[in-house]
Amino acid sequence: MTSPAGSGTPSGLFASIVIVSYRSRADLPRLFDCLDGQTDPDFETILIDNASPDDLGPDECVQERADVYIANPDNTGFARACNQGLKLARGRFTVFLNPDAFPEPGWIGALKAAEARWPGVAAFGSLQLLDEDPALADGVGDCMSAAGIAWRGAHRKPVPQMLEDADVFSPCAAAAAWHTGWLRDRLGGFEESFGSYYEDVDLGFRHRLLGGRVIQLAGAVVRHRGSGSGSRYSDYAVFHGNRNRMWCHVACMPGPLFWTLLPLHGTATLLLWLHAIWRGAGPAYGRAMRDGIAGLPAAFERRRRLQAGRVASSWDIARVLSWSPLALATRQAVRFRLR
Repeated sequence: MTSPAGSGTPSGLFASIVIVSYRSRADLPRLFDCLDGQTDPDFETILIDNASPDDLGPDECVQERADVYIANPDNTGFARACNQGLKLARGRFTVFLNPDAFPEPGWIGALKAAEARWPGVAAFGSLQLLDEDPALADGVGDCMSAAGIAWRGAHRKPVPQMLEDADVFSPCAAAAAWHTGWLRDRLGGFEESFGSYYEDVDLGFRHRLLGGRVIQLAGAVVRHRGSGSGSRYSDYAVFHGNRNRMWCHVACMPGPLFWTLLPLHGTATLLLWLHAIWRGAGPAYGRAMRDGIAGLPAAFERRRRLQAGRVASSWDIARVLSWSPLALATRQAVRFRLR
């Protein structure tokens, strides 16, 4: 991977923290309290509200606490709003932070130390603990199966003992740091057609195609409230998650792996559909497949561009996929030895 050093912004700031909010009024005061309590204040905050109702958007006090505040007249979707913040970022790193992800006091300091400890690495993930029970992990890095299905490693499982920094497939966008120059110039930000769901996995996959690494940090800790498990089967989540999963797999999986694993991906898609029907979300899944198939010409055109610029070999990608059905079924953490 080409070192991102030298392509940062001239402000001298370490980080620009981009917070995209929607109906997040209840969480934002606590979030800004956590940011005010950081032991290292070398950051700015960019708060973008995606057309929340007046009584659920940031109140005036929160708006004034942000260094930059933007109120979008329409809900542009998470990916586009993140890119909006990326364009404004002045820090060497752009850090995406969900309104319900509450960082511990040493969080920014841990990210900053990682920049020095891992020179040339452009992406870092945070250790996410469940806010309601911090003995359980909300996620220790995103994982990708050979079937083309991603999951949050160790979600709602006991935090692994003696946790150390590790190489993971991609960082969860709830609390992820990306080198600003690398993200803007090489990756072009998030894929805006995704709207929400899988946009961070797609970004991480594209980062891998360009030879990038992702270091999941043990010492950069946030407590993530997140949404309840039932929301995984809401119409919105089922539709966007499964449509975008199809588009990500088509665009990003390298050629030899794509054609070899296509039957496995198709089988997994069918099994997920049956699971969605069992959960009462079959119609939303059906719409996801319909719109996903309709969008395949654009996905294959995107694939042509991404694969033409690919630096990583098929083997490089294969080694950071999970080949264990058990790991997928049980949401195990899939982490790789640092090299």
